[in-house]
Amino acid sequence: MKKFRRWFGKNLIRIYAVLGFTYLFIPIFYTFVYSFNDYVRSNLVWRGFTFKNWTDPCGPLDICPALGNSIKIGLLATTGATLLGTLIAFALARYSFKGRSLVNTLIFLPMATPELVLGASLLTMFLNLGFNPGFWTIVIAHIMFCISFVVVTVKARIASLDPRLEQAAMDLYANEKETFRRVTLPLVAPGIAGAALLAFSLSFDDFIITNFNSGTTITFPLYVYTHAERGLPAQANVIGVSMFLLAMIIVLAGQFVGSKRKVSA
Repeated sequence: MKKFRRWFGKNLIRIYAVLGFTYLFIPIFYTFVYSFNDYVRSNLVWRGFTFKNWTDPCGPLDICPALGNSIKIGLLATTGATLLGTLIAFALARYSFKGRSLVNTLIFLPMATPELVLGASLLTMFLNLGFNPGFWTIVIAHIMFCISFVVVTVKARIASLDPRLEQAAMDLYANEKETFRRVTLPLVAPGIAGAALLAFSLSFDDFIITNFNSGTTITFPLYVYTHAERGLPAQANVIGVSMFLLAMIIVLAGQFVGSKRKVSA
């Protein structure tokens, strides 16, 4: 018994880690397995192994237009939020101005506000301004709530920079533009890339705000929700697994590039 207690005490963190990762990856494992299910009307019951879902990812219910909308909205929202959020992050991190504390507080409001309230408020605003809900209202809404996450991520990266590197560049007769282009921007680039990936994942995955402001536009999360009761096609699992694998490839590629830079440095 004492040996077991010692072993348990030494490996407690490992046990928690295994349980935590198991809990996180069980849904992903389920999604992966059922992407090979021989789908008929419902993907809740295993009916046999098949590759046809992967060879025909659009499927009989034509899921690809919804996926295309989510990708286009995600890319547009990510571009807009990353550009605006990066500029705001630099302004808050590097400059002092009146209302700076207030702006810092306001940046956190979209993150702290329940999405239900945020989605309903945005819909009210669009209708009062005379906009019909649709593709572009979704893009604007996604840019709005993604900016906060970009600002927080990029600002943290800027705060971690060593100011002596920029001072050294200026001591070597580099002007402000050259210092920013050759020193500051490359150092902040990993934070900007991480913020962009976060913004895209938030946009692609969003349902509540999109549901309020979508009009007749169907995105992938809306497609999954509307078809869940009637029987979600196995192709939805194929797309989910594909997006997960793509995210893993991007993360591993970033880790590989980062480790290469450390070795070369």
